[in-house]
Amino acid sequence: MAGALYDWLWDHEFWLPPGITWEDMQESEDIHYPQPRDLLLSIPFALILIAIRYAFERAIALPLSSKLGVKDKQRPKAKPNPVLETFYSTHCKNPKEGELISIAKQCELPLRKVETWFRHRRNTDRPSLTKKFSEACWRFTFYITSFFTGLAVLYDKPWFWDHRECWTGYPQQPLQPSLFWYYMLELSFYWSLVFTLPFDVKRKDFKEQIIHHAATIFLISFSYCANYIRIGSLVLVIHDASDCFLEPTKIFNYMKWKRTCNSLFIIFSAVFLTSRLLLYPYIVLYNTYYYSMEIFQPFFGYYFVNALLMILQLLHIFWSCLIIHMVYKFILQGTMEKDMRSDTEESDKDEEREMMREKEKNGIKHFRNVTSNSYIHRNGAEALSSRTHLTNGHVKER
Repeated sequence: MAGALYDWLWDHEFWLPPGITWEDMQESEDIHYPQPRDLLLSIPFALILIAIRYAFERAIALPLSSKLGVKDKQRPKAKPNPVLETFYSTHCKNPKEGELISIAKQCELPLRKVETWFRHRRNTDRPSLTKKFSEACWRFTFYITSFFTGLAVLYDKPWFWDHRECWTGYPQQPLQPSLFWYYMLELSFYWSLVFTLPFDVKRKDFKEQIIHHAATIFLISFSYCANYIRIGSLVLVIHDASDCFLEPTKIFNYMKWKRTCNSLFIIFSAVFLTSRLLLYPYIVLYNTYYYSMEIFQPFFGYYFVNALLMILQLLHIFWSCLIIHMVYKFILQGTMEKDMRSDTEESDKDEEREMMREKEKNGIKHFRNVTSNSYIHRNGAEALSSRTHLTNGHVKER
């Protein structure tokens, strides 16, 4: 059963163009082709990257955050309450009004205190500013390294300048060591993102991130097995170009350098929209869909790789809409809107609004007390001054 499944999975009709079999992809002493077993190396490499990230964040990013003045907000902690904690852990972290009323009756607490408890509890689970700063520093370090590594690897390659060269001699295109290590670096990094996804900063596009990571890993792995490495290397460089500007934008945002953050965001937006909505469709999609047909006829691998590339393009369109909306707000209002992907600011604003309401109420009470006391004092003085005590103990109005 296992043998039949293995033979079906690696059927050359799935992976290779018509007329080409795995026997035509046999290696020699001078010629090496991509081997599927090589992908297993990405797992231990991913664990190594996680270890490097752990050391980097604690030895470099955290000390750097304190020197640059990045400090965590002092958020109040939720008081221990077994009933509320059980509901929070097993049912819902953000209950609706009806659920809040039911819980408040069960705990014999005012509704306001139950709302505050859940808000404080959610804040406890949210990542700190130093954590987000450290994560952005690590990703910026990797993206800038991988981008320039990709440029160094591809600069002297003919398909980097003439995209039709991606298909010259396909699929019998020897694998060069530089391309192998570049592929392993990128694949290992995306595996490391998947492994650390439960612990990284979660944003509103969490599901889209999972789809993106899965599509990227499938695309890298399939393109390696089917020897789509030339077109795959172009995809990787195009993606890393805009990410090199996104992470420093986050870093300066956490540092409260508004002008620098706004300037970098405009640059990032221009690079992202250009690379993902113009260069990617022309260099990658058009190349894979049309130019490849000059060399071979459509087969399963052709449709599968194009489907993965289209999934990435749909995600590009999704994020481009968010970016365009933020740029539009910036042009109209003159200030940069906070990250629409972030899930941190909403509760912070609620907490600030709650504190402002408390201050307003305290201010109104203080104003009433002051005015009433001054009124009593003023009218009492006037009443006393308007009277004259007589010797016989009676008073006479003036």
